Formats: sequence, C-alpha cells, structure tokens
Amino acid sequence: MNYFDMAESYKIKVIENLKKTTLEYRKKAIEEAGYSLFGLKSEDVFIDLLTDSGTGSMSNNQWAAIMKGDESYAGASSFFELKNTINELLGLPYVIPTHQGRAAENVLFSALLKEGDIVPGNKHFDTTLAHIEFRHSKEASFLTDEAKDPESDYPFKGNVDLNKVESFFKTTSKDKIPLFILTITCNSSGGQPVSMENIINLRKLCDKYDIMLFFDAARFAENAYFIKTREKGYENKTIKEIVKQMFSYSDGCTMSSKKDGLVNIGGFIAVRDKNLYEKLQQFCILFEGFIMYGGMAGRDMAALAVGLNESTEFEYLNDRVSQVAYLHKKCKEYGIPLINPAGGHAVFVNASKMLPHIPHDQFPAQALGVELYIESGVRGVEIGTLLADRDPQTGKNRKPDFELLRLAIPRRVYTNRHMDVVAASLNELLKRKDKIRGMKLVYEPKLLRHFTAKLDWI
Repeated sequence: MNYFDMAESYKIKVIENLKKTTLEYRKKAIEEAGYSLFGLKSEDVFIDLLTDSGTGSMSNNQWAAIMKGDESYAGASSFFELKNTINELLGLPYVIPTHQGRAAENVLFSALLKEGDIVPGNKHFDTTLAHIEFRHSKEASFLTDEAKDPESDYPFKGNVDLNKVESFFKTTSKDKIPLFILTITCNSSGGQPVSMENIINLRKLCDKYDIMLFFDAARFAENAYFIKTREKGYENKTIKEIVKQMFSYSDGCTMSSKKDGLVNIGGFIAVRDKNLYEKLQQFCILFEGFIMYGGMAGRDMAALAVGLNESTEFEYLNDRVSQVAYLHKKCKEYGIPLINPAGGHAVFVNASKMLPHIPHDQFPAQALGVELYIESGVRGVEIGTLLADRDPQTGKNRKPDFELLRLAIPRRVYTNRHMDVVAASLNELLKRKDKIRGMKLVYEPKLLRHFTAKLDWI
C-alpha cells in the first residue's frame, strides 16, 4: 500500500482560529452587508470560499524568502530571482512585475488595444472583459460546445472551438484583432482546463493569420496538472516540462500571482518580443512603478519566485486538485447539481438547476450564496447574471449560459473536514430549495457591479 498517497504532503505549522456564529447573527450580518457576499466581514465567515485569489497559505521557504527580500528601487536581487524563475519555467525572456493580475491587464491593454478592437478568447475573466469594454472594445468567446453541457465529463471544457476561431479570423480585419487571450484554466467554464492539443492547434491558427496568442495564466500550473492526468502522451512528463511546452506556443502572458503563484499579492506580464516589452515599460512606469518592481515589494517578488517553483511540483498540485475533487464528490453524493467534471480551483454549483423557480434576472446563484452563508457561515461567490453585468450598448442584463455558485478553495488552508461542512450545508439548502426566494438590485455601479452591488429579497 502507498501510504504517502493517503495524506497531504505537508504539515500545518501555524493556525488561525475561526469564529463560530449563530443563525440570527449571520442573518443580521448579511443584511447589514446589503446581501453582498463581498460586503461581509471576514471575521464573520466560518469557511471562506469567496475566492482562491491571494487567500492561500505560504510555505516556510516562502516566509524565509520574505525575510531576505531586497527592497532596492532599481536592480533589486529579488527582481532578478523572480525574472530568472519565470525565464526558466515559462521560457519567456522579458518580465514586468505588477501588483496583481488586473494591473497586468491594464498595462498590456494600454499598449495594445484601441477603440473598436475585438479581443477573442475561450471565455474572458470578469476583469479582463471589463478592461476590454472600458476601452470601448469588444470580446468574442469561442469556448467549445462541450462546455455548454454541465453534466458532461468532457475532460477539457476550457478548449476553444477551432473551426469557429478560424471563421472569425477569416471574416474579421486583422487590424481589429490585437491578440487572442486563452484563459488556462478557464474560470468561466467551471475551472476547466485547455488541452495541449488545443493549444498547439490554436497556435497554428494564430500563426496562419498573424495574431498574437497570450495566456491568462493565473492557474497555469493546475492546467498543466490536468494535461498530465487527462491527456494521452503526457502522463510521464513532469509538470515543469508540460508548463515549458505550453508556454512555448505563446507570445506572452498576464498572471495573477495570487493563484498559482502561491502568494497573497502580485502579478506580472511576460513576453517574447523585445519591442513589445519596451512599449509595455512605459505603461508600467506610469501605472505601477519602476519596471523592476512594478507595484510589488521586493519581499513579495522573492516569495513569488519560490511559490512558482512550488506550485509546479506534482505533489503540491495533487494535494490541491484532490481536495477540489473531494468536495465535488461529496456534493454529488448529496445530489447537488454541479458543473462536471471537477475543476482545478473550485466547485461550481449549478444554481439554475437547483433553483429553477428563480428566473435569471432575480439572481438565483446570488440567492443561493446568501442562503449558504446564513445556513452555515460558508461564503462562496456568484458567477451568473450579477457578475455578467449589463450590455454596454443596450443596458440590459446579460444572460450567461449558467447561474453558478462558485466555491473557490484557498490553497493549503482548509482540511477535508471543512469540505464536509460545505457539502452538508448545501444538502440542507437542497431540502428546502423551493422556499428560497429571488433577489433584486438596490444599488449597482456601472462597471464590475458584483463587487459592490447591494441587493434585497424579492
């Protein structure tokens, strides 16, 4: 028997006590927050699955690196440690640090996008789409049709439909397409991966039509794990070998290091072309800081260099993805409707199916998330009509393919006993699903409304 596969490959060194609250306390807390899951105080949350971004635990080696961080304004050794790590792992020579992923998008799009452009992808993350539309450009999504079936166990639901991509390239002026952004793994399709075969063939199409291919690489290591475990021919390759091959087909990437970088803050842009790098430098200095720190402290760059290496080890990834699979399995055993198969960073509850009596414009996934918090103090996040925002031309609510409650699991933070609590509390909601009401907006901003909107019950 292989005993080493029966437990996590790490031990817990520091703990943080969790606050246990009453049902009445939680009802009052969420009401005072305007029924916004983002508006809750973290101390009032028992198990926090709002996001896996910046919420993980760092290793002893990362904390040691923080103590050695070089805070020099220019030429800091911590920058070169980070740059060399990215060069080695990703094979991309030019690196610009940023304070987080959306800052990397801001710098990149400031250099590349103009009004009227169209940015294709598999399915853009919310901040990516907001940056595109803020510049009066548009997005085009080419997610594979298999992703539209929540029950399907198709292993690579983050793939693009290559035929549709080529048709788009053929019929759209090249000067309107500054780049193609492939999100790996694809958060908006349920944390689903993109296969190496799909990446290779997309690269060929981009070469044929002379389009740059960039990765939104926030969860690149998890994507590599799925290639190793699901795609034939890669089972004997290391994660680092797979990562190197993946990025060999890209012209560059943006990265929110708060995910697979295993740090609490930070991001970067990495590119292959020197001329583009020099163009990006100007916007980094304008928006972020000098090109050798770009909004990050030296200590954070040092911790990120260690984290990138740790996140591309199979043992870590196996622990990480297995916990997501564990929660997915427990929920399925209770009959909770989910997006299948289990993804890399989160379990996605299909609120459309669980609460079919609530129409999409009454925010069923938000209602489910609020009820989950009231039930057990577990906080998730809505991925549905609220997040989809309004169409900037018509002002009407966009209707997404699914209404999802995302339960994003922080890295190296919770045990499977915590996952048992999450699954059991969802089961309680399933028993009384017909009594859950829809919600209405009380306040919404014009952009990225799900972060600060206020709601109330219908």
